[in-house]
Amino acid sequence: MALFVIVCNDKPNALALRMATREAHLTYVRGFSDKLKLGGPLLDEAGAMAGSLIIFEAENIDEARAFNANDPYTKAELFAQVQVLPFRMTLQNFA
Repeated sequence: MALFVIVCNDKPNALALRMATREAHLTYVRGFSDKLKLGGPLLDEAGAMAGSLIIFEAENIDEARAFNANDPYTKAELFAQVQVLPFRMTLQNFA
């Protein structure tokens, strides 16, 4: 298994679409609780949701891309840009 960072930037003026699709998105990602390591919205300078960041565990990048492709946010065409990148955790909170 490997980790992948999925970084999604919303289209301009898409907050209404994000909010209309949010419950379907949350239901979808909860179905992957064993693979979803971290996730949440990216914020703009005013503090409004403007994108998504997810750290996802998968066998390969194709599995991570498929997870993103089936996300209700992606299907609703919320995003202007999506990056799926391999990730290696080297630092964490050791407190």
